[in-house]
Amino acid sequence: MKRRIALLAAVAFALPVVAQAQGGSVSPSCSAAQQNLQDACQKATDLFRYMSPQLGAVIAGGNTILGQGGALGGLPHFTIGVRGTLLTGNLPKVDQNPPSINPGTPVASSYTTSTQILGFPAVDGAIGLFGGIPLGLTNVGGVDLLVNAAYVPTVTASNIAIKPNQSMQFGIGARLGLLQESILVPGVALSYIHRGLPKTTITATSTAGSAPGTVDTLQIQDLNLATNSWRLTASKSFILFGLAAGVGQDKYSNSTNLYASIYRNAPIIGVQNANGKFTADAPMTRTNAFVDGYVSLLMLKIVGELGMVSGGSMPTYNTFDKAADASRVYGSVGLRIGM
Repeated sequence: MKRRIALLAAVAFALPVVAQAQGGSVSPSCSAAQQNLQDACQKATDLFRYMSPQLGAVIAGGNTILGQGGALGGLPHFTIGVRGTLLTGNLPKVDQNPPSINPGTPVASSYTTSTQILGFPAVDGAIGLFGGIPLGLTNVGGVDLLVNAAYVPTVTASNIAIKPNQSMQFGIGARLGLLQESILVPGVALSYIHRGLPKTTITATSTAGSAPGTVDTLQIQDLNLATNSWRLTASKSFILFGLAAGVGQDKYSNSTNLYASIYRNAPIIGVQNANGKFTADAPMTRTNAFVDGYVSLLMLKIVGELGMVSGGSMPTYNTFDKAADASRVYGSVGLRIGM
């Protein structure tokens, strides 16, 4: 839970600093903003676009159900489990190049990043709806209902507040069994699942770069993070342990409204304030590949997973020492029970 809060908070804390990556152009929303806020708008937008692929990857994870490749085999079969996904990410250093309120085109700045492990816990479950049609040593056409849940609490700290519109967000999906696992046949299935977070507003305050005696306010309003994923998976149990592997595609649908109010000292004039609202989105499609291993203890399975997301394009106007669309390695561990 603390890691998920930290993951959300990282977006808000970094807002005053972020900037463009390779080959991007100024956001239309920022071009339309008042001139003395365009640089702040672009830096905030680029941070959101930089962090979105990382957030999407850690939310989507790998296998729809850890350690499983085929369908359950119909009623009364079910499984439910908890997982924690960790991703090797990067956070822009927020003490560099605070935004300017000087009128004109946004300044393209360069930012270094620090390596940061981002985490996300989730609950996943599946219910067998149809056992499939017998075919030789296996069944084909089995159908499972997939469900998942994400929870974001309301949090107020010294300079940040996280407030979801609702604490719990449920997702749903389905799995079609291509081959039912048996003694000689592996389980093979195709699945599709939607995951996401509750719409969340994050308000952060900062004095980095602000005029003396003033506080900058930065807000992500109704942050909407969602992933839609399909997976082709295969698995085989060897009594006390088992293996699973898969490949698929993730589509990130991330959007938000941004608000900024910044104070800067100007020659002769003195303290100047610029504030305004603008929108940002970060759609992206990535390839996802993973491998799972598990140990069975009666109905309980202890599962580990290692995966990678790659591909897609996420241009930004400012530059980072590691691109926003760089490949990312992630891992998951979980406990699952079922029959």
